[in-house]
Amino acid sequence: MKIKKITGNFTVCKVADFSETNFNSEYCFACKTDEENSLVCRTEDTPSNIVKREDGWRGFRIEGVLDFSLTGILAEISALLAEAQIGIFAVSTFNTDYIFVKQENESAALNKLREAGGYEILT
Repeated sequence: MKIKKITGNFTVCKVADFSETNFNSEYCFACKTDEENSLVCRTEDTPSNIVKREDGWRGFRIEGVLDFSLTGILAEISALLAEAQIGIFAVSTFNTDYIFVKQENESAALNKLREAGGYEILT
């Protein structure tokens, strides 16, 4: 399986609303529930109407379009990284999954996936 390293820094935040969100940005993951408005975006695209934020995330994408019948992909990756004591923030889209780790864990996460076999890391 191919995993693409995404260059740049990401921010995970809670926003008051999405009125200042740049939906034209290359990466913008927005989620609204009855309890919150969450946003994952490039740090430089973080809106000013944040309620809470956490900076310093790095992202990886599972390359290709994943069929909905596939199971266990995200579970396997999260288990491997949990074994290495690396927490993740995961986002799923229609096509694939994205995994975010704290910047200080990026190298260790990539090395763990390489060592596990079955993962090709693209940069």
